[in-house]
Amino acid sequence: NRCKRAVLVDGIRYQRLGDEAYYAQELFETEELTGYLKNMLLDAERSVYQHVIYDSDTERDFADQLSKNESIKVYAKLPAWFKVPTPLGSYNPDWAVLVATPQGDRLYFVVETKSSLFVSDLRNAESAKIECGRAHFKALAVGEKPVIYDKFKDVAGLLERAQSMS
Repeated sequence: NRCKRAVLVDGIRYQRLGDEAYYAQELFETEELTGYLKNMLLDAERSVYQHVIYDSDTERDFADQLSKNESIKVYAKLPAWFKVPTPLGSYNPDWAVLVATPQGDRLYFVVETKSSLFVSDLRNAESAKIECGRAHFKALAVGEKPVIYDKFKDVAGLLERAQSMS
């Protein structure tokens, strides 16, 4: 199975199919956000939701950092229905973050908030889906300020990347 997954992902390419919106803001308003009460950051500032559901301590810390950082304009923990199709099944990125930089706002999709950024620390299937996500968002990267898709373990890394892109 590992070889099969590697072959499916190796050289994957996504193509834009027109210039229409891919996900509209009203989806955030009409879809219900659900989760376990014990895994929720309450009264989150800067989030599109009042409470933020997290899946790990790393995600909780990341959400807390997003809420407290003045450079973050708005962020969302992406709901389960936000999916990127891959040959290995659907992939659900963790975050959408709007960062304020001296040159203007920039939207970032934060792939995974992992305690380690080393690919070798991730499960093979998870790593392969992340690579598919990277190819997907690279294909969508058009215009003056394209969406950036990357992996971060903390907000400091995200802001460092945002500053380097400015």
